[in-house]
Amino acid sequence: MKTILKITQESVRQALQQLQTNKLRSFLSLLGISIGIFCIIGVLSAVDSLEDNVRGSLEKLGNDVLYVKKWPWADVSGEWWNYIKRPNPDHDDYEVLTERSHISSLTAFHVVIGFKTVKYHSSNVDNTVLIGSSQEFAEMFKIDFYKGRYFSSAEYNYGSNKIILGYMVAEELFGTSEPIGKIIKLQGRNYEVIGVIEKSGNSLLDPLDFDDCIVVSYNNARNLANLKARFIFDTSITVKAAEGVSLTDLKDEVKGILRSHRRLKPKENDNFALNELSMISSFFDSFFNVLNLLGIVIGLFAMLVGGVSVANIMFVSVKERTGIIGIKKALGAKRYVILLEFLIESIILCLLGGMIGLLLVYLAALGLTQATGFDFYLDFGNIFIGVLVSVIIGVVAGFIPALKASRMDPVEAMRH
Repeated sequence: MKTILKITQESVRQALQQLQTNKLRSFLSLLGISIGIFCIIGVLSAVDSLEDNVRGSLEKLGNDVLYVKKWPWADVSGEWWNYIKRPNPDHDDYEVLTERSHISSLTAFHVVIGFKTVKYHSSNVDNTVLIGSSQEFAEMFKIDFYKGRYFSSAEYNYGSNKIILGYMVAEELFGTSEPIGKIIKLQGRNYEVIGVIEKSGNSLLDPLDFDDCIVVSYNNARNLANLKARFIFDTSITVKAAEGVSLTDLKDEVKGILRSHRRLKPKENDNFALNELSMISSFFDSFFNVLNLLGIVIGLFAMLVGGVSVANIMFVSVKERTGIIGIKKALGAKRYVILLEFLIESIILCLLGGMIGLLLVYLAALGLTQATGFDFYLDFGNIFIGVLVSVIIGVVAGFIPALKASRMDPVEAMRH
């Protein structure tokens, strides 16, 4: 053990000496390793950060929720014409599912009516997304309120002219003024503002971003548009599984209820789609795997250059210290001692390059976080990968020069 520690200490000293005496050569060699580690770990860290961001956003949709839609979330390119002819899920479907489903804990319905303009005195906001929602909408999607509240049962049942604003809509309409209780105009009608939805976070993909939305009750929305029309932007029924119930069982039940309600014959295909979060997750799995592979390929090319450069340094180092190697062997140094000495020196050089690469990744992550508002980070797992890859490159690049040094004849070596 003492011998190994001595060899390591001597190898570290010689590696640092190489850096001092051959600054340009060492810099170019370390640059290749640094760029390689930066490429690999940079891409891995970026993908991990983006993946956490996207998956965190998708989790808001709920892993235990079934989405009844006209269109499936999977690829529809081959059957587009069949899907477009389907009816939109409507309020009748929602009521039937609410009444007949025995293994769901919550069912909600909402319809995206389109882009509207809202006005308050001289202020107006264009292209707000108008949503008509059922009573369970806020509970289903866990909507938090910056101010105010959701519709009461009486307001919902009577279709009262009450409205909920997204954070950005409220800010543009009222600025710093109190929005709750104010009367605004929508399609020439007066609406009382009863709530403002909490501002969405800085997510790369936010399926529940209500910042630019306005929400009215479904019973009120029927006065604003023909909700059974085919040109309605989007309608959706969401069904949440009861505790302990699998989505497979819930899907079977919902499918049976809807087929019965829509009076589909046994041989007829479903005219609705049952979507779940796993459909989107599988797509992102493939997407992120491709990104990781791309980063690894780019990094390997960069590290190949760096590895060749380190091997070149080690060959030069062996040649410069041929006489010293001969003396050490003449004094009884074993072959494995000489081998380890140069191998560890190579590893130290690669580790230094790897550390520089990791530092660059850390600085880049900080810069991107500040610039974009998304959380980019360098975690311990990727740091470990970076260090491990650096060690492997050091071993591969330094093995042949170290083996050459260990096999030298002491007499021939001392003549140089």
